[in-house]
Amino acid sequence: MTDEQDPAASVAPADSPNEPPAPDPITTHGPARVISMVNQKGGVGKTTSTVSLGASLAGYGRRVLLVDFDPQGALSVALGYNPNEMDLTVYNLLTDPNCHVGDVLLQTDVPGMDLIPSNIDLSAAEIQLVSEVGREYALQRALQPVIADYDIVLIDCQPSLGLLTINALTASTDVIIPMETEYFALRGVALLKDTIDKVMGRLNPDLRILGVLATMYDPRTLHSREVLETVTKAFGDQVFTTVINRTVKFPDAAVAGEPITSFAASSSGAEAYRRLAREVLAR
Repeated sequence: MTDEQDPAASVAPADSPNEPPAPDPITTHGPARVISMVNQKGGVGKTTSTVSLGASLAGYGRRVLLVDFDPQGALSVALGYNPNEMDLTVYNLLTDPNCHVGDVLLQTDVPGMDLIPSNIDLSAAEIQLVSEVGREYALQRALQPVIADYDIVLIDCQPSLGLLTINALTASTDVIIPMETEYFALRGVALLKDTIDKVMGRLNPDLRILGVLATMYDPRTLHSREVLETVTKAFGDQVFTTVINRTVKFPDAAVAGEPITSFAASSSGAEAYRRLAREVLAR
């Protein structure tokens, strides 16, 4: 999978004097905040972060919908589904006017968390949408009927800044940027920020960057520490205080088709994403 992380260290939240508070329980649900996980660079932990954050939010009593918006179908695989066996996916939702979001929804093994799956068919949607009127709003229109049913919608975007990612940003209220703590990862963030600014200016003025999430961090290396320091200086308070370290647990959980929160519930990786969930709910 593209989002596997190396078995170099355990996962742990960054040291911070401001521990995010435990979220208050809720008795009603919706309308959902729609959060896109975006980075045009592959292998930065988007899928891992989507499934782990989603499961953590569901653990805090939120109703969560995950949208696999990558033709590779990595998010679907990470939850134990075989994309090649899917008859209906997000592709049908985007291109077939007779397909309703309820037709493609799948229940996951995580209570309170559902999935809209994807497979290679989605790669054709970008071509088909080009000639459509209001093509940037296709995903927003498709999700609108269920926005009131969920508290959080997380969209796992493909590693590109094409029309599908523009659709995700147009449909979203917030963006999380997972970023590997590696020098070359810094170079692509400026281009991503430019794309987000254009979407805000032309398509979705209410969009905001919820946070930058440092992933694949190895505190033992000077390089990782310097990159994290540079990111913090560049983005300030937009950088989550939770930092996701490298660990073998994440690819193991993906192979098992489970979120880290159930595969290794007491691990530091699971706790890191629970901490991130508290940060997300507090922002």
